[in-house]
Parts: sequence; structure tokens; C-alpha cells
Amino acid sequence: MIFSKFFYPQFRRTIKLAFFAGALVFLTGCSSDDDSFAQVTVNGTVIVTDVSDFNGDIDASYTGNGGTLNRSFIWNNNLNTADYNADITATSVGNFQITVSDSEGTVVLDRTIQGGTEPDSIDGVTSSGASGIWTVTIQLTNFNGDGSFSLSEGN
Repeated sequence: MIFSKFFYPQFRRTIKLAFFAGALVFLTGCSSDDDSFAQVTVNGTVIVTDVSDFNGDIDASYTGNGGTLNRSFIWNNNLNTADYNADITATSVGNFQITVSDSEGTVVLDRTIQGGTEPDSIDGVTSSGASGIWTVTIQLTNFNGDGSFSLSEGN
């Protein structure tokens, strides 16, 4: 009888507090920090939709945590070729692919870097194409890591 009269309300409050503390720990442990994502940033702009356009040299980076994305942007190339360079600086799985089409829609570059294998970088000059507005498409597939790429007007 003494237990129920004096300790039961305090015991009940302790149980409620323990339940809420446990729920808080559970929800914090299930935060979205581990959710997969992938992101491409070009000249300081995160590419969210396929509407961005750029002039001059392209300096870009990409990162992912198991995510997949396909982003395109347009780039004004006044010459017939472009110099390119891309690398994966840290990754264990996934792919980075860059595809570049000239102003007439002809693919002048289509290269892929596979995560966790060598070579972990690519560079060179695109095939010759028509100058003007070029389309650059970046595809990250199940990508886990980060890297960078650049484009500049060629010849």
C-alpha cells in the first residue's frame, strides 16, 4: 500500500520519461544523414534542373552517397573542340559519365569513370564538332564519393 501511494506516481513519471527519451534516441538515430544523394555543382552553381547555361571555362564538382542522377546544362563553345579533364578523388562504387554534344546534337565526347577501379581520371580533347551551344550531360549512377571535371574551349 505504501508503494502505490507514495512511489507509484513517481514510478509512472519515470517510465514516461524513459519512453520519450528512448523515442528521441530512436528518431535521432534514424535521421536522413544516411540517405542516398548525388549532386553536381558547375562554376559554383548546384545544378538542380536542366536549364542552366554557362559561358567560358567550366569548373565543376560532383558528390554522392549512393545516389543516382542525370543532369544537363548548356555551354557556349565558340570553337570546334573542347579540352576536358575529369577525376574521381574518392569513391568505392558507382559511375561518373560525361557526354557532350555539339550545337547540331552530334556526340563529341562520351566517357565514363568506374568507381573503385583504375584509371580514376580521364582527359583529352573532344572530337571536332560544330561551334555554338553545346549540351553537357553528367550522369552519376549509384555514386559514392566525389570528384571534379572541367571543360574549356579547344583548338
